Amino acid sequence: MSETPFKSGYVAILGRPNVGKSTLLNSFLGTKVAIVTDKPQTTRHRIVGVKHLDNAQIVFLDTPGIHKEKFELNRYMNEVAFSVIPDADIILFLIDARAGLTEADRKILDRIGETKRKETKVFVVINKIDGVPKEELLPLIEEINEKYPFVDEIIPISAARGTNLDRLLDLIVENLPEGPKYYEENMVTDMPLEQYVAEIIREKIMLLTSQEIPHAVTVNVVSIEPGDKNPDMLVIDADIIVERPSQKAIIIGKNGQKLKKIGTLARQELEQILGKKVYLRLWVKVKEDWRDRADYLRRLGYGF
Repeated sequence: MSETPFKSGYVAILGRPNVGKSTLLNSFLGTKVAIVTDKPQTTRHRIVGVKHLDNAQIVFLDTPGIHKEKFELNRYMNEVAFSVIPDADIILFLIDARAGLTEADRKILDRIGETKRKETKVFVVINKIDGVPKEELLPLIEEINEKYPFVDEIIPISAARGTNLDRLLDLIVENLPEGPKYYEENMVTDMPLEQYVAEIIREKIMLLTSQEIPHAVTVNVVSIEPGDKNPDMLVIDADIIVERPSQKAIIIGKNGQKLKKIGTLARQELEQILGKKVYLRLWVKVKEDWRDRADYLRRLGYGF
């Protein structure tokens, strides 16, 4: 009796902003790898998340939401998203059930069809189905089937509630090629600690601010060092970068209260995740037009 072959491969998660890509990744992994907010363009980098199963290893590639390009930063984010298509074994293209198949969705699906490898499987994942009546899903599924013959599966889910995720996971494993383990068993992501810390801080800023602030802010972790008196403590210095003095004032808040709350929430989550005491020092700095300067974006890790 032959052994069940081990499967592995790369599964790219694509879609417009706010369709639930990072929520889906975190739900699959059972832990928080990608930050999640209700603001568009929360994810700015490609994020690797590894799902370990007895018979398979799934390497998920979460990507920024594909959107209109206003700044160099937006161009970079779209470039990151589209760059995973040729390497993927399976593409999960997420759409929002409440919005249906938008014109932007159609353009992205067309590009996927044009640039994917012949053997790459494409699943259209209709997310947030808890927000629409079931009878509205059937015309949407029929439209996708009719217009996009390269789509292999159409799966309605709710990533936030876990609805139909087991079925989606089974389909992914069924369609993966045979392959080796690319990552060690204890590895869930290859994200550097500095990037992870920066993302957690940025998430708290996005949750506590509105209007232009979430899009105009980034975080640069300057250093992570053990404490002088307590080696088990991490001392983290990070710069919060904004574009204008008015944005700096908003983030600092009256008597520094907003910045203090951002720091407290970020520190508490980092301590819980890292299992260590954290001393977090934040500075807010103004760098005019940082989103539109390729040289500065490179220094901030946006990697052109």
